[in-house]
Amino acid sequence: MAINFFQEDIKYNLPQKNLSKKWLRQIAQKEGYSISDLNYIFCTDEYLHQINVEYLNHDTYTDIITFDNSEEENKIESDIFISIERVKENSKTEGQEFQKEILRVLSHGILHLCGYKDKSKEEALLMRKKEDESIDSFFQLTEHK
Repeated sequence: MAINFFQEDIKYNLPQKNLSKKWLRQIAQKEGYSISDLNYIFCTDEYLHQINVEYLNHDTYTDIITFDNSEEENKIESDIFISIERVKENSKTEGQEFQKEILRVLSHGILHLCGYKDKSKEEALLMRKKEDESIDSFFQLTEHK
C-alpha cells in the first residue's frame, strides 16, 4: 500500500504528506478500492505537456494526467502527473486557495481510478461533487489530528 510523492523539473513538497496518504486511502476505501501502488509526480507545465503529446497525442496543457496501471479489479496502481504551475494558475482563475486546489487535483486523479469520468456535463458535475466531498473529508481529518 505504497503512496509516493516525487518531483520532476520543479521543487514542490506536499505539506502534511502522512495525513494526505491517510486521506487518499480513505477516498479509495470509500469507493470500494484499495491502493497497491500510487505515485504522484509533481512537475512543470512543459514536462506534463510533453507527456500529453507523447503518450496521449494531445497538444494541450493540463493540470493532471492519470495512468492506470492496475491489473486487479478494485486495486489501484497508478502514476499520476500533476503540473504545479497549472494548479497555481487554476487556483487564481477559480479564486481558490492553492491548498484547496491541490487537494481537488489529488482527489480528481484517484476518483478517476475509482471509475469516475468527467467528459459529459453530468459526469463533470458528479466528479466535482465527489471532489468537494473529498476536500471536506481532508479538513475533517485535520480537525481530528
